[in-house]
Amino acid sequence: MSWRYQRLQRILQPSKQCRRSLSSTKYQPLDVASALALRPCDDRENVMIQVAGTVRTIRKQKNCAFLQIGDGSTVHSLQAVLNPDHAQGYETKNDLSSRTLTDHIYLNSLSTGAFVAVQGLWRPAPPGKEQSHELRAQEVITIGAADSEKYPIQKKFQTPEFLRTIPHLRLRLPLHALLARLRSESEFLLAQYFRDQGFLRVQAPVITSSDCEGAGEVFSLRTGAPISGERADAVPEESCFFRRPKYLTVSSQLHLEAYMQEHHKVWTFSPTFRAEKSDTPRHVSEFWMLEVELRTQSLEEIMELVEGMIMSLVQGLQRSSFIEELATVRRLRETSHIEDPTDDDGLLLDRWMRLAEGAWPRITYTQALHLLQDSARSGKSMFVHQPNWETGLQLEHERYLAATVGQGKPVFVTDYPQVTKPFYMLPSATERIDPDAVPGTAACFDLLLPEVSEVVGGSLREHRLKELEASMQKFEPEPERRNTSRRTAPEGLSVPMNSAGNMTWYLDLRRFGSVPHGGFGLGFDRLLCYLTGMRNIKDVITWPRFHGRCDC
Repeated sequence: MSWRYQRLQRILQPSKQCRRSLSSTKYQPLDVASALALRPCDDRENVMIQVAGTVRTIRKQKNCAFLQIGDGSTVHSLQAVLNPDHAQGYETKNDLSSRTLTDHIYLNSLSTGAFVAVQGLWRPAPPGKEQSHELRAQEVITIGAADSEKYPIQKKFQTPEFLRTIPHLRLRLPLHALLARLRSESEFLLAQYFRDQGFLRVQAPVITSSDCEGAGEVFSLRTGAPISGERADAVPEESCFFRRPKYLTVSSQLHLEAYMQEHHKVWTFSPTFRAEKSDTPRHVSEFWMLEVELRTQSLEEIMELVEGMIMSLVQGLQRSSFIEELATVRRLRETSHIEDPTDDDGLLLDRWMRLAEGAWPRITYTQALHLLQDSARSGKSMFVHQPNWETGLQLEHERYLAATVGQGKPVFVTDYPQVTKPFYMLPSATERIDPDAVPGTAACFDLLLPEVSEVVGGSLREHRLKELEASMQKFEPEPERRNTSRRTAPEGLSVPMNSAGNMTWYLDLRRFGSVPHGGFGLGFDRLLCYLTGMRNIKDVITWPRFHGRCDC
């Protein structure tokens, strides 16, 4: 192993947790966040550190240069000052005495986008600087060069639409580096919550035989080049890799129900796919869902679990620096698309506080409908879609309820009409055994957040075999469509099965030892939109896939 390789390994090794004071004759490898938090006990103390990262900006002068280095550990950049006296590390082929520092930088491809390692003294910055300390470079190594003229990430403002075309590079921006860390921490906190609650984490398949949600907007799988104009359900069985058409999953719920039969309380976190052609800030074709299934006969128990989950997540995030970093990155010009610049920086803090408080209001669909209709009749609200029983709640209705009923807090809306929901939901009257229960409603709920609207949907499941079969039979296809992979009811609701029985396995869960149960699904990316203030879900997903675009 060469000495040069060993040296790079030492430079790139993972950083250790920053200590309040360091005094050593060796360079201490630190990430940018740890270096910026470092405060020597004595400003005369020679603290020698080593930082590796991407050059975000470089400002060259005749006798010195200033590098802004970032490594994703914080939204802030570390400033390194390069002086002529430390130029011996830049070039060794020729005598450097006649060259300026600018020449050395050019010859070594030290430019915006390059990956460098800098070693030097951590010293106080001159008065009036934003950064209290700066790195006085003694040696700079360009590990990976970049052509600054062709590098797409420039200091000037760049639109979110443009950045979505280069998702592999926008990760280097302070905002997107922050979002990656926020996602990671959120996943950890959620996993910790469910472990503390006694849940078992399981893995569900991505390739499935059915459309769980019944919307019919599924991606079909096949091998080889598709035939122009050919429908997925028209593919001959002999040409199908799995003998019959299969799909990318739209939900793990059905498979979680199988796990739940043995393990009581289970959850999973996985990607899901919808072949929906909507090009809105709320829709993408690939997104992440957290789904839960447990044995219970109480819808209230499931809602309390959802409330506790989100409260625990936000409280955990509040113990970190994320809210301060979000406020900082909002003030950067290149990320002004997070929120309208006129919005108060306290907006996100208020959101987080309301989520952490708990005691979220609950309202039935019938009550919500009356509120919406009264508001429309009185002229307080002008809805594009008039609220009625059969069509369900539109986005404008959900936002109105979140704003008026929730008063800034999330709102649970329960007991939706069964005709608007999938076939597997238990009727409300079955759960409550209440003679006053509104007929034709399902024991289900949606959790609405202000602005973002629905982020969680859950229900009790129909655990009785005969009743589930009867629910499926309500959506029998027309005779000429019996061989298709899905069926559409007169109400427009699809059922993810055919009469031949690619849902036979699901019925077996009721046929052999069924138990009352329920669960929910959380749209993880929509929740992150709300927590971060991002306007478009495509900007919180690292690799956004949506109609017409699948870059990288």
